[in-house]
Amino acid sequence: MDHVVTFEETNLVGNVYYTNYFSWQGRCREMFLREHAPETLVALQNGELRLVTAHASCDFVDEFTAFDEVVVRMSLNRFIAYGVSLNFDYSRRSAVTDTLARGRQDIKFLRREGTRWDLCEIPPVLMKAVRNYE
Repeated sequence: MDHVVTFEETNLVGNVYYTNYFSWQGRCREMFLREHAPETLVALQNGELRLVTAHASCDFVDEFTAFDEVVVRMSLNRFIAYGVSLNFDYSRRSAVTDTLARGRQDIKFLRREGTRWDLCEIPPVLMKAVRNYE
């Protein structure tokens, strides 16, 4: 995912406020669903499936500032019970090999069973799409 940092994403010192990294993780994950697993996105929109973030973290190496062109790359860390663990690498467009931050999200899946939501296995179409990003 590509993104250009705006002033609203920075703090008084001029660097990107840390919560924005989590927002970018979410956007990257959602764009992945849109492009590679649209059937899963439809199930989420129809209320048949829920995607729950069980863990999110980010380690910072350097800082982004306003108008930096950010590249966020998502990859599969591993499959976990009822979900998937994803890695996120953040870099500048001008130096894609220099990682400025690293993030991780553990995602769990729930499917509606009557009035309850129960943990379920990762949807097969999403499993296939994610395997391409190991």
